[in-house]
Amino acid sequence: QVQLVESGGGLVQAGGSLRLSCAASGSIFSINLMGWFRQAPGKQREMVAVMANGGSTTYADSVKGRCTISRDNAKNTVDLQMNTLKPEDTAVYYCYGNILLRDYWGQGTQVTVSS
Repeated sequence: QVQLVESGGGLVQAGGSLRLSCAASGSIFSINLMGWFRQAPGKQREMVAVMANGGSTTYADSVKGRCTISRDNAKNTVDLQMNTLKPEDTAVYYCYGNILLRDYWGQGTQVTVSS
């Protein structure tokens, strides 16, 4: 059984920064993709940033230049540093992991950016 646990969400003013962290535990041999998705009220869940275990990264256009994903393969952790936050970044952020072609999700952490 695999669990993903997020931390680091909260309330921040526009222009501020937050760092989200996620730790995976359980029966893990190798995590292919690991990263972050988000879902705002009334909208579909969308990818924010993901990193393959080889280090390649993909970012949503809306966060490029403002967010940086980092990953520790030995510890099975992934972080998301978010800078210059905007009110439209308000959402529940979910940690994501793809292990042996199966998708796993964390419980989500709320990020609220006030204007």
